[in-house]
Amino acid sequence: MKNRFAFQPRYFLFWLLFFGLSRALFLAYQHTSATKLSVNTLLGTFGYGLRLDASAAAYVCLPPFLLFIVGSLWPRLPLRRLIGGYTAATGLVLALLITADLELYRTWGFRLDDTPLQYLNSPGEMAASAGNAPLVVLLGLFVGLVAGGWWLYRGVVGPLAPLPAWFGRGRAALAGLLYTALLVLPLRGGTQQIPVNQSDVYFSRIAFANHAALNAPWNLMSALMLRRDEQPLTPFMADSTARRLVAGVYPLAVGAPARPDSSALLLAETRPNVLFIILESFTAKLVGSVGGERGVTPNLDSLARTGVLFPNIYAAGDRSQKGLVSLLSGYPNQPTTSIIKFPRKTEHLPHLCRALAAAGYRSSYYYGGELAFANMKSYLQTAGYEHLTERNDFSVGEQNSKWGAHDGVLFDRILNDLRAAQPKPFFVTAFTLSSHEPFDVPMKTKFPGKSETAQFRNSVYYTDQALGKFLREARQKPWYAHTLLVLVADHGHRLPGDTPHDWPVGFHIPLVLAGGALQPAARGRVVPVIGSQTDVAATLLRQLGLPAQAFTWSRDLLAPHAVPFAYYCYNNGFGTVAPTGTFWFDNVLRTPLGRDAGVTDAQFRLGQAMEQVSLEDFARR
Repeated sequence: MKNRFAFQPRYFLFWLLFFGLSRALFLAYQHTSATKLSVNTLLGTFGYGLRLDASAAAYVCLPPFLLFIVGSLWPRLPLRRLIGGYTAATGLVLALLITADLELYRTWGFRLDDTPLQYLNSPGEMAASAGNAPLVVLLGLFVGLVAGGWWLYRGVVGPLAPLPAWFGRGRAALAGLLYTALLVLPLRGGTQQIPVNQSDVYFSRIAFANHAALNAPWNLMSALMLRRDEQPLTPFMADSTARRLVAGVYPLAVGAPARPDSSALLLAETRPNVLFIILESFTAKLVGSVGGERGVTPNLDSLARTGVLFPNIYAAGDRSQKGLVSLLSGYPNQPTTSIIKFPRKTEHLPHLCRALAAAGYRSSYYYGGELAFANMKSYLQTAGYEHLTERNDFSVGEQNSKWGAHDGVLFDRILNDLRAAQPKPFFVTAFTLSSHEPFDVPMKTKFPGKSETAQFRNSVYYTDQALGKFLREARQKPWYAHTLLVLVADHGHRLPGDTPHDWPVGFHIPLVLAGGALQPAARGRVVPVIGSQTDVAATLLRQLGLPAQAFTWSRDLLAPHAVPFAYYCYNNGFGTVAPTGTFWFDNVLRTPLGRDAGVTDAQFRLGQAMEQVSLEDFARR
């Protein structure tokens, strides 16, 4: 029988080994990325990750260690059953989190944190988003991890030995207290002044290696604590320097005077209807007119040839709700949160709907899914849309997607609502959803294959076909000749090519202006300036002759003085795109993870200034 007083250190060792087993499972599941690492780097994920594993193990050990002290003093306490029950329950919860993290990382590119919690009020959308996950495989891995943990527990810990008759209970409690006190060291990661954090396990310039060194449950708890008491980013430079740099691109964002605007007008009338179509996940990688694959979006490409094409636009972020705010409010994203989660902040954002309502526009918003998802509804209601159409407004038969109504049904509803004469110009915003996971679209397969990439390609093709059908019918309506179409993606996508989550190619998106309201001379124009998703709002308002000063983080892409520059955020990092090249920066490591040879120090500093000033603005909202 094992010594009773070795139980506590054995119990700690068990959890340490359990987290090591979990890391091995993570590396095996992400084998495509793991096989690109050298043997030394792979071993480094375990060696450097040991500090967070030990910290997580210490937190898990605290309750049973305290029970051990009480049980030593109170012999009638069912100590074995209590510790056994606690261990089983904790193990199941941790195994569930670790298994969920496997697929979340593959899809989102960052380890488990509090991001999924913002979707808890939309369980249907959560289920639909996970519809493409290999649930049977994940269930098997969950069971395997639980079984592996049980085997480890039996081999390393075993049953709790009784207290020897010759050893006093006071002395036993004192020994237990000593072991509990020793947990302070692994809890905080050592004796250093600052407790352990993610930066202590970031050891490589390869993002995946650093991510693999993280402990997923520890990362989740850290994120929850940080969100509760979020601290501002450590400044990169003096505030005055950061504001001066940002003023070169977005002068209004820092209170500097705007340059005189002399942008050429593209419209044949001053108050056209505006049909603003946001295309879910339409990455430039699948849009031929902006350099992507040919044949996936023939209708969008046709509009690009006969409209005004912006081939060098980049999404401000990587999630739908972030793209929504960037497009409609011209506001940049945040690397560790999203402003749409804070209604008290979004109430103070400018919005295209309010700006156009002041000019006499009627407004409607169409989405085939649930607007409660990711707090979108509060944002849209604050914006002042007169009519919101969402999933519950479609019949049960029309809800032919796991998300709700597919894009063909959505466009049919818009056509039906606009069939009557329009006494005022309208501002209609439509957000598609069929090209979101799980990519189950109601059409005959166009691109063969059962891979996730093939399914995604087919879903984009379906949305493009639904868009083409809608436009063919819309051209027969009286209102179309007086309508400006704005077509733009909400964000890019890792597919095809499984692009790393921080690379700029994953943020490249299409932007096309089209419709009957364009001047004939403007058709076929290509505007090559590098720009951001946030710039769409000011560009549109300038074309309508409306004030855009409230959109301080947006600028007119058609102005001759527009600086070719785009800034984007991903989870705890940011990147920039300029004619000299691209770079992307990790906030935890506080160093670029990628940087083209032509990137200048000025561009690097501008990216840092953009993050610093935009986060200061976010904090003030």
